[in-house]
Amino acid sequence: MSAVSPGSMVTGLMAGVGMALLFGVMDASAKLENLTFLEKPLTPEQIALGNDDYVEFCASCHGANLEGQKNWKRRLDTGRMPAPPHDASGHTWRHSDQELFAITKFGVGAVVPGYESDMPAFEDVLSDEEIIAVLGYIKSVWSDEEREFQHNLNLKDGRAR
Repeated sequence: MSAVSPGSMVTGLMAGVGMALLFGVMDASAKLENLTFLEKPLTPEQIALGNDDYVEFCASCHGANLEGQKNWKRRLDTGRMPAPPHDASGHTWRHSDQELFAITKFGVGAVVPGYESDMPAFEDVLSDEEIIAVLGYIKSVWSDEEREFQHNLNLKDGRAR
């Protein structure tokens, strides 16, 4: 039996860590490769901007991890609904890009007339490019299945090919 030297163990461990990091980066970049908004590809820079803007303008209500407010399916005492999650447990991915953009820019009432929400309209706060970046960041955490479902909604809206 040959002994394994501590140096070869460290080298093997580092090679394994390097491969795991490489595959993680490849998975992340592959996931971003197919990320679009209204059928236009989104860049890693847009996702990074979207993350920053999400933290600044959205996370206080929708959660740092996109988890939404507690009991988000139950009306508040005001009669309004709490902020929903933007991850798989919510319904954001069940809206088309066009709807998500309109809700973010003009408020929920732009898509559901007469609906009152605590979410403000961001048309005087974020540029169109920043809104797209935030929505791109949110989409970047969805699974392939959620993106496919949402893509099919875009097809029905006539905005996707």
